[in-house]
Amino acid sequence: MALELPRTLTPSKVTAFTNCPLAFRFSVIEHRPEPPSPHAVKGTLVHAALEGLFWHHEAGQRSEAVAQKELDRAWGELQRDPEYVELHLSESDAEAFLKDARVLVANYFRLEDPNAVHAIGVELGVELEDNGMRLRGIIDRLDIGPDGELIVIDYKTGRAPSARYEQGRMGGVQTYALLCERILGRAPSEVRLLHLRDPVVLSAVATPQTIRGQKARTSAVWGAIERACATEDFRPKTGPLCNYCHFKPSCPAFGAGAGAGAGAGAGAGAA
Repeated sequence: MALELPRTLTPSKVTAFTNCPLAFRFSVIEHRPEPPSPHAVKGTLVHAALEGLFWHHEAGQRSEAVAQKELDRAWGELQRDPEYVELHLSESDAEAFLKDARVLVANYFRLEDPNAVHAIGVELGVELEDNGMRLRGIIDRLDIGPDGELIVIDYKTGRAPSARYEQGRMGGVQTYALLCERILGRAPSEVRLLHLRDPVVLSAVATPQTIRGQKARTSAVWGAIERACATEDFRPKTGPLCNYCHFKPSCPAFGAGAGAGAGAGAGAGAA
C-alpha cells in the first residue's frame, strides 16, 4: 500500500529529503519520535526575542537592552515549552543555555541596525498550491528597502557554512523569494541569511532565473517524494550527517534489519 504524502512541503523538508530520503520517511512520513535538539530549542528562543524586538517596539526604540528584555520574556515562556522541558537541563546547564542565547542576540546588533529597518512582516506565514504540491514556509522578517524593494531576512543561530556549501544554504530563502513572487505579485530584490553565531551575513540576489531554478528544484523534490511514497522506496544516503542521526540504529546502511528499517510504521499519517 502506498504511503501517505506529506500535506505540505517546506524548505526544511526539502533539505531533509535531499539529505537522506530514509530519515525523511522516518521523521516526516512515519513521525517516529526524536529527542528535542538543544540547538533547535535555542534557535526558537532567539527567534522569539528578535520577533518581539520588531513586533513590540518602534524604530528608535530597538536597543540591545530592549532585545535582551525580549529574550527574558521569551525565556520565561520557554519554561513551559514541552521541547525545552524534555531537555532536562540542570540549573547550571540552563544558565549556560541562556547565556549563550544572550550572546547570539548581542551578535545580531553587529550585523545591522534594527532602527534603520522597515519591517512589514515578522514571522510571516506564506503558502501556495501548485499541481498538487502545497509549498509553505515562515519568513522570519520581510523588509522594504530604501528604494521600495522587498528583502527577505532569515535568522540562523548555527555557524555559517563554508564557501563550498554556501549556495546550498541559500535554497530555503530562495524558496521564500518564490513564494513572495507568487503570493504578493512581486519578488524580493535580495535574500539574506543573518548568521548570529559568527556573526556574518550571507546574501544573494533573487532574479527571475534563480526563482525559476528554485521552482524547478522544489517541483523535482516533490516529484521524487511522490514516487518514493508510491513505491515505499526511501533509500538511505550515507555521509557525515549520519553521525548525528537519531535513526541510525534503524538504518539498513548500518546493519539494521528490515523490521527496524523502512518497512516499519508504514501506516502512519504524514504532515
